[in-house]
Amino acid sequence: MREVDVAVIGAGPAGLFAAYYAGFRGLSVAVIDALPEPGGQVTAMYPEKLILDVAGFPAVKGRDLVANLVAQAAPFGPQYLLGTRAEKLAYADGRPVLGLAGGEQLACGAVVVTGGLGSFSPRPLPCADGAPGSGILYFVTEPTELTDRDVLIVGGGDSAFDWALALQPLARSVTLVHRREKFRAHASTVARVLSLPVRVVVNAEVTRLLGDGAVTGAEVTVRGGATETLPVDVVVAALGFTADLGPLAEWGLGLDRRQILVDSAMATNLPRVFAAGDITEYPGKVRLIATGFGEAATAVNNAAVAIDPSAHLFPGHSSDAG
Repeated sequence: MREVDVAVIGAGPAGLFAAYYAGFRGLSVAVIDALPEPGGQVTAMYPEKLILDVAGFPAVKGRDLVANLVAQAAPFGPQYLLGTRAEKLAYADGRPVLGLAGGEQLACGAVVVTGGLGSFSPRPLPCADGAPGSGILYFVTEPTELTDRDVLIVGGGDSAFDWALALQPLARSVTLVHRREKFRAHASTVARVLSLPVRVVVNAEVTRLLGDGAVTGAEVTVRGGATETLPVDVVVAALGFTADLGPLAEWGLGLDRRQILVDSAMATNLPRVFAAGDITEYPGKVRLIATGFGEAATAVNNAAVAIDPSAHLFPGHSSDAG
């Protein structure tokens, strides 16, 4: 049986920072993620998208943020158990024991769950059933591949507008279609997109995709109005995604729908199990990467005390080390 002080479930930004902070505290760490590489949803969904709300970075690509977080944790030698899932939770002598996919067991002093929103899948574009297979994207991993293309973005949230900003300098044309008049995206991002040569069509839906084997056009119908055919060879469906906690839902954690309930110490209702990042819920919760970093440090500090009651809750600033 493998043993570590802290098992971090989820290798997204919050999990990677938790790995660094646990190492800084002198704790051994294993990072577990079902995805085959670190970065969680950032790596899987938008590695090339600029992230604008991480403190200290006016803008940073998702891929670069992940690489920096991995480098920050590297001196402390965290073990990465990637491409596997933590499926079961048991206790032995009061300490958590995780049952991993494949049958391996991991004994640990504490668990920090940073699994984002759990496993996720994109919400499908309704008109995509029976549509040409090539040219429909739910994640854009290489924006440069859309250079000189006619791009149609469907959605009204942050991802839709972020992709409009990122793709407008590259694409031949960018059109954004949203079924409502109001947007869920940040107002400042919406204002930037509206100032660019991006066509924004509201109160409308994409009702049909055209093409034989590849998308060549799209029919857009305005509510109560006419249908217009647009030249399109790439459709980016930024409609959000559905999440599933997977095996975590069977552990007996206190839940609010798909989020794990935590207190101010980021402790769950289960002994020695903490959580941080988007997967958590508490009054006043704000889901930002920056918030997840602070929650990860809080979780690790309180986990350190749970492992060793004589340890200090706050060990001092990292600038004091050495």
